[in-house]
Amino acid sequence: MHNLSGVLSRRRWLAGTLLSLGAVHANGVSAAELAVPASLPDELAAALKKGGPLLVMVTLRGCPFCKIATQNYLLPLQREHGVSIVQIDMRSRQLIQGFGGAPQTQESLSRLWDIKVAPTVLFFGRGGVEVAERLVGGYLPDFYGAYLDERVRTARSAMRT
Repeated sequence: MHNLSGVLSRRRWLAGTLLSLGAVHANGVSAAELAVPASLPDELAAALKKGGPLLVMVTLRGCPFCKIATQNYLLPLQREHGVSIVQIDMRSRQLIQGFGGAPQTQESLSRLWDIKVAPTVLFFGRGGVEVAERLVGGYLPDFYGAYLDERVRTARSAMRT
């Protein structure tokens, strides 16, 4: 039989280690994940204030391509270039405020946007209008970054006009 105090001690040590390594933020979001928005209009307003588009990555829990896109491309783009990026899960029943102002499930937003494949990255400008072609699927790693960069440039350019 296991010693309960030893198990709890190991769990506390592991939690402390993860926190000290920055693996978990104070809001409970893993450092390897993008934030789930409470309000798309608020996120868009913050992105516009910074002069850029809002990127919304539509994910699916357990999707290996989503994880690769997030960790290798989207999180570095967010950290290094200040691009506003959030994620929603195409099967989640969690409510968020949609661009129209009403609460919607992440799943219903995915259906509204006609998302069929995860990952899909959308690029929103003023009024919650898409300002660049969607980045659909897990493209070949050699090209995903280039496709993403090109669409961010397109979105920024579209917002200047």
